[in-house]
Amino acid sequence: MKKITLIIAAIFLVFFANAQSNKEEVELMQATFGMDKRAAIAEFVKPSDTQKVAFWAIYDEYETKRQELGRQRIDLLKEYAGKYQKMTSEQADAWTKQVIALQKKTDSLIEIYYAKVKKASDGKVATQFYQIETYILTAIRMEILKGVPFIKN
Repeated sequence: MKKITLIIAAIFLVFFANAQSNKEEVELMQATFGMDKRAAIAEFVKPSDTQKVAFWAIYDEYETKRQELGRQRIDLLKEYAGKYQKMTSEQADAWTKQVIALQKKTDSLIEIYYAKVKKASDGKVATQFYQIETYILTAIRMEILKGVPFIKN
């Protein structure tokens, strides 16, 4: 788990060091994280031999949708980085509502794919999927919160 946390921290340090990151850099970070993440998932989630093909097909589908939400999260962070020092009350409210909506979509995505994994495998494999995805998501959220400055009056 420490390996995953270190990877996440490195990605977000690079991101915040260059808040003007272009689309190609974001895609490269996601691809790199995706490869390392897939290896971590393979270490933690243990479908049987008969479940592996179905699990990885579902996981790949999930990862595609999760990455799109990740791009949206990065876009919101870029918006915040560019505005937080002079953000109006209305802008802060609108931004926060977008963040909350995105968090709900992300949590819902994990829930939907938990059910898909369970249907294709069993409760243990689905729970392993849920646990590792929730762990990674929580670690990402913590790294983001560590790097985002608070709005001042």
